Amino acid sequence: MTQNYVKKDKKIKSKFLKLKEKKPKMFEKRLNLSWSNWTFGLESIEDSAMRLKEAGLKYIEIHGNQYGDDLGYDPKRIKKILNGYGLEVSGVCGMFSINNDMSSNNPFQRQKAIDYLKRQIELTRKLDGDYLLVVPGAVGRPDPYDEAEFERSIDTFNRIGELFKKNDIKPAIEPIRTEEVSIIHTIKEAKEYIYACDYTSSTYINGDVFHMQTEEDHIGEAIIETNGLLTNLHFADSNRSTLGSGSLDLDTIIMALYLINYNRDGCYVTFEPLGPGGNVYEAMNYKPNKRKLDMLVKRSIAYFKKREEILRN
Repeated sequence: MTQNYVKKDKKIKSKFLKLKEKKPKMFEKRLNLSWSNWTFGLESIEDSAMRLKEAGLKYIEIHGNQYGDDLGYDPKRIKKILNGYGLEVSGVCGMFSINNDMSSNNPFQRQKAIDYLKRQIELTRKLDGDYLLVVPGAVGRPDPYDEAEFERSIDTFNRIGELFKKNDIKPAIEPIRTEEVSIIHTIKEAKEYIYACDYTSSTYINGDVFHMQTEEDHIGEAIIETNGLLTNLHFADSNRSTLGSGSLDLDTIIMALYLINYNRDGCYVTFEPLGPGGNVYEAMNYKPNKRKLDMLVKRSIAYFKKREEILRN
């Protein structure tokens, strides 16, 4: 008797092969690959850009580090450096802790979330990014405050939604595993969040295959069920490390992405290997190990491209 997940894999593979035969032109363009640079810790943007260029990447996801008036990137300087290495900004990775928690029962923290979002929207606009990742609750706080977190988070988001529209930036809602956040764990819940806000038509989803492994019944199915809302997908293997070092069913995920025509402008596959710990934000303050990071990027990108090329041909 065939296992359930294998049945779902076969269904996606069958649809993929039929689409490739019927509409081969849909497979001419490859998926847009990016890398989230906050995973490089305290490394200089120059060293990061050089590594990504050597790995053959075109896009980079920038750390949303505008924490105050005196902290964070100088957009003009960053843009000049990235242009020198032929890199474009796919989007900005927003960082949401208890200090800027959109769902907090402390109004001062919610105000900090709004102030933080305003600064990251400006950063995204100045760097010509497509999206800004938004987490409805604090990462690293899995225990809920109360039963009104969803409503408070929506209220916080609605107070900033118009600024997203004005600057033509996609807010990308990220579902995160139960071990790390208190609300919004699945694609379905992210869609419910989007439908509950005042800016439904201009709000999108940022998926993460690591979180999806524990929260979704089937990653490929969940990708297909995003129904055009997916704009970025964070990637790492099952051990949240180098792609190819774990047991992630990469082929099925790639096929699902092609089935939703994800190989188009404004849609990105962004690598974010952070290790399995619960408090992943610690990674932004790590002292970089250049040799280790070079190997991580080189092997991950090469493995993805190899699997994608096999499936396309």
